[in-house]
Order: sequence, then C-alpha cells, then structure tokens
Amino acid sequence: MDYVSALVPPVVMAVFFIGLIVTIVKTQGGANKSKEDAVVDAALARAESARQASPDIKA
Repeated sequence: MDYVSALVPPVVMAVFFIGLIVTIVKTQGGANKSKEDAVVDAALARAESARQASPDIKA
C-alpha cells in the first residue's frame, strides 16, 4: 500500500494541472479577445515610447 500513497500526490497534481491547461485553452479568444489584444498593444506602445524617450539608456 506504500506505492498507492506514493502515487496519489503526483496523480492529483497532474489532474489539476491538466484541468488548468484545459481552462486556459478554452478561455483564449472569445468575445473579449479584441479588447485584451488592444490592452496588450497599448502597454507595448507605452513601453516602447518610454524606452525611446530615454536617450541615455542603451537597449
């Protein structure tokens, strides 16, 4: 019975991990995809403009 108690924690973690991955994949895209993409694009544009505004910093 020691093997059962040794295998239960990894199996439980694997099941939860698979569930997490399935949830992430299912929630990609959808109605909010364009809104999420716009937020990311705006953040990248702000970071790029801040990097270009600092001439002393070498990238």
